[in-house]
Amino acid sequence: MTLAQLIGCFSSEKVPRQQLAKAALLKPFDVLIIPGIPFKNGSWDSIMKARVIWSYVLYKDGYTKNIIFSGAPVYSPYYESIIMGLYAQQLGVPKEHIFYETRAHHSTENIYYAYLLAQKLGFKSIALATDPLQSSLLRSYTRKRFATPIFHLPFVIDTLKAYNHIHPTIDPTPAKAESFTPITEKRSFWQRFRGTMGRDIDWSQYEDGRVGPL
Repeated sequence: MTLAQLIGCFSSEKVPRQQLAKAALLKPFDVLIIPGIPFKNGSWDSIMKARVIWSYVLYKDGYTKNIIFSGAPVYSPYYESIIMGLYAQQLGVPKEHIFYETRAHHSTENIYYAYLLAQKLGFKSIALATDPLQSSLLRSYTRKRFATPIFHLPFVIDTLKAYNHIHPTIDPTPAKAESFTPITEKRSFWQRFRGTMGRDIDWSQYEDGRVGPL
């Protein structure tokens, strides 16, 4: 699937544009969370391209001071977070404003572990920047599980279209795991489904089952 085809899957711009307008009144956020996507066949796919470009646009336009890319080597032997960070640097995001969360195997964990990292780094405001579908699916989760509000910034399709011609190249070597077994060989479908639902996280350690404020 090309970026243009992916863009075609999201027909409504209403919510992304509304969220971007609201964010303009709140910016800059201290940090964005960008969920990972597998790196296969030596190049980013359309979804990774869209997420990384969107993070770059939001950084360039002053919506955030920093970016956390999140993702372990899940389906391929490359840390998803580091791959995305390498692409972001090629686009022009300074490496000193890029942080990596390397434990997450699922979208719920992307947010959870990135939020913990944001706490550790002393950030106080945070947003999730991803595709509209994933943003919508995670909205209830972010509202329920985290004391500090996580603002949602789904990508705006027309903005991405302007960057469709961009094809940066990276050396993926720094992102390759020393040892790797794909999650499909380590966990059953139902175990992976539990992880996707955030059930591998021990929520009992938190009062009321939500992580404390940043």
